[in-house]
Amino acid sequence: MSVESSKLLQLALKAADDKKAMNVVALDLRSVSPISDYFVICHGNSDTQVQAIATEVRKVVHEAGGVIRGIEGMDAARWVLMDLGDVIVHVFHRDEREYYNIERLWSDAKVVETV
Repeated sequence: MSVESSKLLQLALKAADDKKAMNVVALDLRSVSPISDYFVICHGNSDTQVQAIATEVRKVVHEAGGVIRGIEGMDAARWVLMDLGDVIVHVFHRDEREYYNIERLWSDAKVVETV
């Protein structure tokens, strides 16, 4: 079963919020790049929190019938990259988020207003 990108986006945002992710940003990449419809970018303040956020995203996506195509960085918990297909989730440790600043790299993308 396929879950549409807007639903995946909402699931990822809620999962991140449920685990108290910091500075959650969603970027709409549809007019900027063919790699994905959306990026979700957030951070945790510890390795444990980064892993908890990523684990929660994985859990809610599976429960909704979505497929996780890949997860990288879970062991180190400094930058966890989750490929949900049309949504890519980046869960950073606070220090790495400041260093890589990927929001700046994708500054042409529109920020999705989250509620």
